[in-house]
Amino acid sequence: MKRIVTLSLTALIWILAGCEGHDMHAETGVSASLALERAQRIAALSYDLQLSIPENADRPVEGRVSLRFELASADAPLQIDFAQRAGDVLSVTAQQKPVNHQFNNEHIIVSPSDLRMGENVITVEFLAPQDAINRNPDFLFTLFVPDRARRAFPVFDQPDLKARYRLSLETPASWVAMGNGPLQSDRIEEDRRVFSFAETDPIPSYLFSFVAGQFEIVERQLRGRQMTMLHRETDKEKLARNIDAVFEVHANALDWLEDYTGIAYPFEKFGFALIPDFPYGGMEHVGAIQYRASSLLLEESPSETQLLNRAQLIAHETAHMWYGDLVTMRWFDDVWTKEVFANFMADKIVNPQFPGTDHALNFLSNHYPQAYSVDRSEGANPIRQRLDNLNLAGQMYGPIIYHKAPIMMRQLELLLGEEAFREGLQTYLNRYAYANATWPALIEILDAKTDIDLASWSATWVNTAGMPHFMLDQATRDDAGNPQWVLQQVDPAGTAREWPQQFSLWSVDRGVQTSLLAAGEVALPAAMQNAPRQNILFNADGLGYGRFPADPVLFNAWDSLSPLQRGVLLVNSFENLISPPYGSALEYFDILQAIVVSEPNELLLELAADQLRYVYFSLLTDAQRQPRITNLETALWETMQAQNSPSMTKVYFELFAQVALSESALTQLHAVWKGDQNIDQLSLQESELIRLAEVLAVRMPDQAEAIIAGQRARTDNPDRLRRLDFIAPALAKDPAVRDAFFESLKDPANRATEVWVSDALRRLNDPTRLAHAAAYLLPSLELLEDIQVTGDIFFPSAWLNSALSAHTSPAAAESVRQFLKDRPDYNPQLRMKILQAADPLFRASQLHNSLRQP
Repeated sequence: MKRIVTLSLTALIWILAGCEGHDMHAETGVSASLALERAQRIAALSYDLQLSIPENADRPVEGRVSLRFELASADAPLQIDFAQRAGDVLSVTAQQKPVNHQFNNEHIIVSPSDLRMGENVITVEFLAPQDAINRNPDFLFTLFVPDRARRAFPVFDQPDLKARYRLSLETPASWVAMGNGPLQSDRIEEDRRVFSFAETDPIPSYLFSFVAGQFEIVERQLRGRQMTMLHRETDKEKLARNIDAVFEVHANALDWLEDYTGIAYPFEKFGFALIPDFPYGGMEHVGAIQYRASSLLLEESPSETQLLNRAQLIAHETAHMWYGDLVTMRWFDDVWTKEVFANFMADKIVNPQFPGTDHALNFLSNHYPQAYSVDRSEGANPIRQRLDNLNLAGQMYGPIIYHKAPIMMRQLELLLGEEAFREGLQTYLNRYAYANATWPALIEILDAKTDIDLASWSATWVNTAGMPHFMLDQATRDDAGNPQWVLQQVDPAGTAREWPQQFSLWSVDRGVQTSLLAAGEVALPAAMQNAPRQNILFNADGLGYGRFPADPVLFNAWDSLSPLQRGVLLVNSFENLISPPYGSALEYFDILQAIVVSEPNELLLELAADQLRYVYFSLLTDAQRQPRITNLETALWETMQAQNSPSMTKVYFELFAQVALSESALTQLHAVWKGDQNIDQLSLQESELIRLAEVLAVRMPDQAEAIIAGQRARTDNPDRLRRLDFIAPALAKDPAVRDAFFESLKDPANRATEVWVSDALRRLNDPTRLAHAAAYLLPSLELLEDIQVTGDIFFPSAWLNSALSAHTSPAAAESVRQFLKDRPDYNPQLRMKILQAADPLFRASQLHNSLRQP
């Protein structure tokens, strides 16, 4: 009887390429094809990881990892991801026998002769640099999203190879630690401490995590839930002000999610660590969420926006335990699905906790400006993007998945109805629990609950970039032959796309609101046909998405509009201001100043203030700004003094500090910083005084050295002091010191704490320093490729925004365009990020050019 031999596709390619018995070439990173091949071969995966963290931060981590898995075929080599040097692989064994492995382009390659069908155990001893685990002097944290686990240990670093992890962590004796799994044992061995964590539930490699270092431990039990928090805050009063709320908001989010999903919390433990200057707001590591400490431990008298942001951040990361952690995307082209559900659910979760807040307005102000900022740009990207290699997965992140996607999801919920939408999500979570899924899989579930073709609906909303422009036209006639006003949806790309959506119109003079289901072209309702067009507020309920008509005359009716309608008017008007043929920046600035000094709603105040800062520094010319400096500063100072709440007083003080340019205004700020002048209801804490010192050092350069020294002397927290010391050269009066600091950022080691780098770069490019800072533009762009390779997922955008956002000149805009023109083969994802970050610059320079036209 003849034996029939079947070969996997990988094995066939390997043999046909003549690689049998020879070195195999591996592609850098984790390609989509490699991930697919491994997902088809590997099952029942688990890791037993042992790491020894040395006291000296310059020494490497010593590690040993055993990978256990079932292999469906052993006829081709197996690539294990490890993004370090070949010499960092100390030994490899398979089935307890030594392996003569290959190492090629960040992969340990095990030959077929060392593999077997069925159960395999591959053990690797290795070294890894401590920057792979974000080592600080006395603490560390891991952050492996999207593909950085492979920098710390050998791993199959792809989201659809979920695994169980068992971790043993040896640290300095004074440290504590937190991992994904429950702590099983904690013992002292001589001058070392060894933590052993229980095996986790199945999780993807990007969610495997641990935190270790000199932290304080706080444990609470709320409503039967045990929670653990790690922190490094030295301000006991700040901790006491915040700690109860931090635990309570977590408990509320967990309760709400269990009720909404019908699924109990799906993992064995729940904890979180508050990390100084963490690169993101938070990261949803299973059972061990990591947060930027300042996002949860708020200063005294926080604003309504700050309280909402904290609650939404906690709700977002907690929602990930179901959306992203329990059910994970198959590949990072669907990373947006976990983010949209976390954001969309967070908006729902916080509503009951803030009964006095206008949540429709909060949704509008939180999501629309940021989504529009990308969708209006030349670098607009779709919600769902193609991804060929995980080493580019970081570029999938941005305002579109965090802010446009929730807007899209709300429209989807409107189409289905809340209950059908909820039932569909429950089916999705139960069907794919502890496994992986795709967006089309969810659409298939939801499609069964409606007559609407959701696949076609999704094709435009999810798979294409940009937004519609809405225009009024009298192109049609009614049955009686009378002209009819119609609202046209125009595709700015010229491809005749339609974005089916629901929203309402409000006739200011008639007090009538009516809803539309708009796609393509739709006649205005009868109640609106004879209403003056300039008195119609489009998207009055804040549900629609696109650039809507907005006439400045509507601001005359400001007092008669609801808070939500006021927010819609601000958002619509700003989009029209900065779009051709452009509005009058000077007139709009005067409108914004009048709103800012009189609007009592904190959400509206901050929305208007954000616009005012951009118009003031970027759209007004120097000749327009100069005569308005004193008037703006005086109006803000007087309005601040008239407030009757500490939170509003602080909102106005911070806005005053951000726009202060005159000698008298800066002298006032300096007196407040020194403690020589007290303002009723204003209490500034250490981190706020540091930020104020940074502003003063930049805008009072002759006193910069004394200001920095004075702030150092009054800063007690060691983490905040390290940050101040890092950023100090960017505040210096001497341009040569600033230039040397910028030059130092070319070394990746000096970019380790990315939040500090972004803050420093923003100070280098302060609006008052643009003449000198223009020299940083081209080098900043030239560094971007290296930053993408060495930095975390949000760092390329943060770097670009810090480098570009304050610039306004046509010369600066041309510098960016020339950079891209000279590099036709530049990384498409990074080109897109540059065009997004440069959009405010392009628009400011174009508006300034338009003012020069006769």
